[in-house]
Amino acid sequence: MPSSDSPPAGCTPPTLTPSPFARHPNVPPAATANPQPAPSPQTTSKRPVAATANYLPETSYSALPDIHKQLVDQDAVVILEKPPITEDTLTELFSGSTLALDMKNDIYSTYRLQPPPHLNEMKVTVVCPATEKHLKKYQRQESYLVEETAEDYSSITLPYIESQSFSLQWVYNILEKKAEAEKIVYVDPDPDVGFVLLPDLKWNQKQVDDLYLIAIVHQKGIRSIRGLTAEHLPLLKNVFQKGKEAIMEKYGLPASKLRVYLHYQPSYYHLHVHFTMLGYEAPGCGVERAHLLGDVIQNLQSNPDYYKSHTLSFPLRAEDGLLTKFREAGKI
Repeated sequence: MPSSDSPPAGCTPPTLTPSPFARHPNVPPAATANPQPAPSPQTTSKRPVAATANYLPETSYSALPDIHKQLVDQDAVVILEKPPITEDTLTELFSGSTLALDMKNDIYSTYRLQPPPHLNEMKVTVVCPATEKHLKKYQRQESYLVEETAEDYSSITLPYIESQSFSLQWVYNILEKKAEAEKIVYVDPDPDVGFVLLPDLKWNQKQVDDLYLIAIVHQKGIRSIRGLTAEHLPLLKNVFQKGKEAIMEKYGLPASKLRVYLHYQPSYYHLHVHFTMLGYEAPGCGVERAHLLGDVIQNLQSNPDYYKSHTLSFPLRAEDGLLTKFREAGKI
């Protein structure tokens, strides 16, 4: 399940202590469960983690704060998320939960809901050992919009990328089916225009409302859209067409329900394409970072060197090393 911070191997996930600060799922206005006093929150621990924990900022796509835990001599990022409520659990959720009234005003009322334990599942993602880049990624930081000219890319961005040790071994493991082979949705083995399509780490695959898949191309050496030219149009068109067909066949979603795009800057420098449900506000789908694949194809058809010559804007966080390089060059 690729993601912007797919975890390196070799770290045992920590045992988590239940927290009294965990929130309950959103209760639809039509909930019919009988309001009852809410049980007081309790915390229990079978094996407490002997470590420090820093609560990192909540994001728009995570239901709980991320936690950075220092496990003995290793850093780790532990991400806690509440999966979306699905239709098949609504009946049991309403009948088997308790409600505590918070406020009532005319036709409006709000409650706190305590669901049955088996419906209160949480998704836990662990990045361990976590690098300094991982830790900074989940810390609250200001963001700055950078306008990168073609010259800036050659003199600032590219040298910075080449100076960093961004490991792509986990990507190659997926392409070679050495890891996550059972999760692959579709494979086109062609070395020039082929790709592997599989669920992103952020999607639990229990509902299509937040569908998120990644197409990773077999062709190596293309770091980002900056490296694309008209020569890559067959590759891009193949990913665009066959990716949509594979999703239609497996999940029943037509192309009109999909958002297909590339990130710039990407989270890892091997060309990959994001496929998400159109109604899902996936992280990084904003106009300042996402480039629709259909638009990328049209731009390259109009100008073979479009992405090698045009100015591109993208956000960088305050502690990003690339932002430091742009500041040193007097560009910000």
